[in-house]
Amino acid sequence: MDSILIVAGENSGEKYGASLVHQFKKLNPSLNFFGIGGKHMASEGVHLLFSIEELAVVGGFEVISHLPRIKIIFNRVRKEIRQKKPAAAVLIDSPDFNLRLAKKLKKLAIPILYYISPTVWVWRKWRLKTIKKNIKKMMLIFPFEEKIYKEYNIPAVYVGHPLIEKVKTSLKREEFREKYGLDSQKKLIAVLPGSRKSELKYHMPVLPEAIQKIKNEWDAEFVLLLAENLDKNYFSSLFPPSLKDLKILTKNHYEAMAASDLVLSACGTANLEAAFLGTPLISFYRISPLTYFFGRWLTKINNFSIVNILAGKRIIPELIQRDFSAEKIIQETKRIFNSEEVRSEMKQHFLKIKEILGEKVASQNAALELDCLIKDSLN
Repeated sequence: MDSILIVAGENSGEKYGASLVHQFKKLNPSLNFFGIGGKHMASEGVHLLFSIEELAVVGGFEVISHLPRIKIIFNRVRKEIRQKKPAAAVLIDSPDFNLRLAKKLKKLAIPILYYISPTVWVWRKWRLKTIKKNIKKMMLIFPFEEKIYKEYNIPAVYVGHPLIEKVKTSLKREEFREKYGLDSQKKLIAVLPGSRKSELKYHMPVLPEAIQKIKNEWDAEFVLLLAENLDKNYFSSLFPPSLKDLKILTKNHYEAMAASDLVLSACGTANLEAAFLGTPLISFYRISPLTYFFGRWLTKINNFSIVNILAGKRIIPELIQRDFSAEKIIQETKRIFNSEEVRSEMKQHFLKIKEILGEKVASQNAALELDCLIKDSLN
């Protein structure tokens, strides 16, 4: 009972987990953490059973080919839980894995905090029944989610969005461009193709063509922001020889987005990061046709990017599936670059989104929730 299980299955979630662990140790340094995560959690002293790369799979049909490996990971984690008998568990996002794990934890009477809600407001609303049965409390990162959980009488609290405390820059626009040898007179575009290999598989056939056409049209410069869990050499191999000189950055991502005139980003956390930094944005996403077909059949959603979802309307372009093409990227880039009104309106909505999310410090609040949970379980 001297340990806590923590499980994060993807890049942003493990960063949030690391911040939670850091804050919790200020409150209770006697407990140790173990589970699944990445280098940020490891740097906070979490004993990793597996790395996030081994769980980072996108799409229902893509998961099928990885099921044997996922089953091995699941059984190993379950074995460790039985041996260590943790005082509590923190499950972060990754609902396909974590909600199944929650059922096993519940049977062992281990109290669970769930950090970052599954998108039950988009699809798979039946997950709420599983959550109600197995989760002690939900820690939410969007304020509108509280209403949903209240309707189902599920204990939940909005702890704040983790990016509020994380999105900060250490270099000014001019300093960033000078550091990386970028021409201050040229348009600069930051490209974020995704944080998983499975995302690169669907995005990289389109992006190099779009980049080349934009370079020809505006003589623009590009910085490609690579998720730190991805291999730089593998990423470089996906570009044609004509684009081998593009700058690939594994750090200073926020500085790059803030210094750019436009961000091209896969749907996900990076969309919200760009909004926080006030940079005009084009979002995109593509998955396997089968996964998309069945996903659209099961969901009722008008927007895919969290920026548009929070705004309540389409304020940034979304190029999804067939709409994700070099031609559409060029079309939207022209619309943004050629209109000060379009850029200004985007930025005004970005400010409103920051107001909606407020100023709560998520990592501190989540750590306090965990500390209270453990104290309650010991009483």
